[in-house]
Amino acid sequence: MTKPVNPIAAAVFCVQLLSAATESARAAACAFAEQGEGRVDSIIDGRSFRLSDGREIRLAGIELATTGPKESRAAALSAMVAGQAVTLRGADDAPDRYGRQGAFVFLSDTLVQAELLRQGEALASPEVADNDCFGALLTAEAEARRLKKGLWNSPTVIKNAESPDDILTGIGRLTVVEGRVLSVRQAGTTTYLNFGRNFTRDFAVTISRRMMPAVESAGLALKSLENRRIRVRGWVEARPGPRMELYQAGQIELLGGN
Repeated sequence: MTKPVNPIAAAVFCVQLLSAATESARAAACAFAEQGEGRVDSIIDGRSFRLSDGREIRLAGIELATTGPKESRAAALSAMVAGQAVTLRGADDAPDRYGRQGAFVFLSDTLVQAELLRQGEALASPEVADNDCFGALLTAEAEARRLKKGLWNSPTVIKNAESPDDILTGIGRLTVVEGRVLSVRQAGTTTYLNFGRNFTRDFAVTISRRMMPAVESAGLALKSLENRRIRVRGWVEARPGPRMELYQAGQIELLGGN
C-alpha cells in the first residue's frame, strides 16, 4: 500500500528546492573567472576580510548601509565567513589603492554578497558592469526590502525625490531615491530626468550621450518615464542641487502604482 504524502512536508520540500534553485541562479550569475582560494583569517569590516596568506579581500558589487552600528555589519560577515575556505571570482584581481583585492566571494555554491543583501546588511552597487550579476544582486536585495530585514527596517534608507536637502546628506555615498519623474529634457549632450520644476535645486538624474546605446539596448525609453514613479540608485553630487549620474540602465527600477 502506498504511504500517503504529507502535504505540509511536501510543501516544505518544494520551498527548500525553490530556495536552493534561487541561490544557485544568483551564484551562477556572478561566477566570473576564478581568482584563487584561501581561508578567512580575520574580519576587517562589514565587507572586507584578511586571508591566512595575508591578502585583504573587499567584497565587490555591494555597498554597506550607513545606518546602524558598524560592529553589527562586521558581525554579519564574520558569522558567514570567519575561518571558512572561500573561492574568489572576478574579472580583475588587481588590488585597489588600499591594497585590497575586489572579488565575488563564494562559500561552496553560496555567493556571500547575495546572502548579505538577502539579510539586509548591504545595498547592491551599480558598479557591477555585468547585467546578469547586477540583476541577481538586486533580486537578493529586494527580498530583504520586502521583508523589512536589516537596513530596510529603517524608513530613512530610501530618500524621497521631493526632498533635495535630505538627498544631499548622501553626498559621496551610494543612495537610493524614489519619486515621480516630472519631465525628461535634453540639454547639449546630457539628458535629465527631472523630479522637480526648479532645475537648479531639485533632484535630477543625468544621462550622458555615451550612455544612450546601453539605455536603448535595455529597452528603456527615457521619454516614457515622464509622470512615472521610479527607484534610482547611485552616488549623489551637488550641482548645486542633488544630481545622480546614470551609467547603467539597471540603476533605474520602475515602481508599481504608475
